[in-house]
Amino acid sequence: MTGQAQARARHQQKVEELCAAAIRALSGERDLHFRGRRLHRGTRALPLFAPHLHPSLDDDDFGSFRGAADGLALRLSRSDAERHQRLCPHEPVDRLVFELLEQLRVESLAPEGMPGVVRNLRHRFEQWSLAFHHAGLTESVHGVLLYTVAQVCRARVTTEPVLEQIEGVIEHTRAGLAPVLGVHLFGLRRDRQDQAAYAEHALAIARLVGAAVRASDTQDGGTAQRGEGDEDEERAAFSLLMDLEGDDTAALATPVAGNSRVLEDAPGGYRVFSTAYDRQIDAATLVRKPLLIEYRERLDRRIAGQGVNLPRLARELKALLAAPTRDGWDAGQEEGHIDGRRLAQLITSPTERRLFRSERQEPVANCLVSFLIDCSGSMKEHIESVAMLIDIFVRALEQAGVSSEILGFTTNTWNGGRAQRDWQRAGRPAHPGRLNEVCHLVFKDADTPWRHARTSIAALLKADLFREGIDGEAVEWACRRMEGRAEERRLLLVVSDGCPMDTATNLANDRHYLDHHLRQIVGRREQSGGVAIYGVGVGLDLSPYYGRSQALDLSGSTGNQVFREILEMLAGRGRR
Repeated sequence: MTGQAQARARHQQKVEELCAAAIRALSGERDLHFRGRRLHRGTRALPLFAPHLHPSLDDDDFGSFRGAADGLALRLSRSDAERHQRLCPHEPVDRLVFELLEQLRVESLAPEGMPGVVRNLRHRFEQWSLAFHHAGLTESVHGVLLYTVAQVCRARVTTEPVLEQIEGVIEHTRAGLAPVLGVHLFGLRRDRQDQAAYAEHALAIARLVGAAVRASDTQDGGTAQRGEGDEDEERAAFSLLMDLEGDDTAALATPVAGNSRVLEDAPGGYRVFSTAYDRQIDAATLVRKPLLIEYRERLDRRIAGQGVNLPRLARELKALLAAPTRDGWDAGQEEGHIDGRRLAQLITSPTERRLFRSERQEPVANCLVSFLIDCSGSMKEHIESVAMLIDIFVRALEQAGVSSEILGFTTNTWNGGRAQRDWQRAGRPAHPGRLNEVCHLVFKDADTPWRHARTSIAALLKADLFREGIDGEAVEWACRRMEGRAEERRLLLVVSDGCPMDTATNLANDRHYLDHHLRQIVGRREQSGGVAIYGVGVGLDLSPYYGRSQALDLSGSTGNQVFREILEMLAGRGRR
């Protein structure tokens, strides 16, 4: 299972890299890449465009991925996104149909000199069409209506015939649509070179179809012709409710990271005015014992309601983090390396074939995973979900044989404290560098098992620990701790909901002093290769700071999907 999971992750990454390269080549846009199986331009996720553009490794062949890539490239190069957005209707069904018709238009404009692109596009649409039908989604009133519209419109716009296997499925519905949509279907083919003129016909078709779906809902009372939940399944499969502006990750904020002139001009680089008040402390010593027990009980209640499959998570983590390691030899084999100790049997038992031995290998996770948690003030609203997430992860890592530690960073005071007062007494020299008292917290060290550290981990819930954040120094501190360990592989996951922030430091230097330093530290550490650093953004895209990152939405339940997203990041499908 270990080899299969790793091979699957590598295969997914390779397919996405090949598709992204094809899209960049055909569209002429350089800043395109896949992240979390979604096409991004820079740090922003692009719209979903159409339901047939999202193949799956589990169900589709590589030709489908090539067809989807070509379709995405044509959409980016042959469609005016601003004009399309202005015209796009608001009703979900109308929007889906209008979106699909625009995708069909650009696919009909595939260059004649690229017959391979045309074949790829046709192959992908045909595979999607068959999968939709075989899933039973054409058995509902809405499903067959939308399916027929997709088939008829594509056949008219591209002049390619409908698949023979589905002719019978759509025949009755197509006969009913012909008199209603006939004029507009003709207009789609005629005006496909003119996006604005084409849109008039596409809008008319979208509104007619949307009205038919809504009328059916009203007439049926929403339940007459469908079993409970059937409509939700149908809509999900056909992407009726897909967010055409982007997914949740795209909607998340992205910090504006700038360069600090003060830091660039300083001859010695990043400065710290005073380290006299800095401290590193075990977080549990800051919380009264009864309160710590109360926090732990609260955390346990939240975790119990999540329904996370801990053994499965442990297996997946081991598959990602373990490497085959020699673990002795298996003797008495019929093939492999000749076993010198058994050569005498050739004389005593000439027919004996078990004269060989094979090397035994076991997956061993010689790895350390460190969680570095931003304990700045804004994290207080997220910390219970974060604590729950990390507590479960640490337990799963322990089951997988992986060492882990939980660290945090904050400041001793707000707005500088004693370090700032020392600077003021010194006459406020220009550009003093960091002007606050850093506080580095240890919630669990790498040598302490989870069951001994479980109470200490609950100290994360103590609200008055959360003040300001000096991220760059914290990342450097965490990396130094990890480099002092014997594990061969080291992963640092920085969990944060914002950019570095210390009011006193920013006012005395400039507003990008700390985030510029964070980018310097991460870049230098990634270049040295001793520690792999990942940014886990809580409601924020941290890609301006971390080359490998994943934005999480923890506003709802911290269920299996959140763990899946982090696993994908560790498998190499986060942003690079």
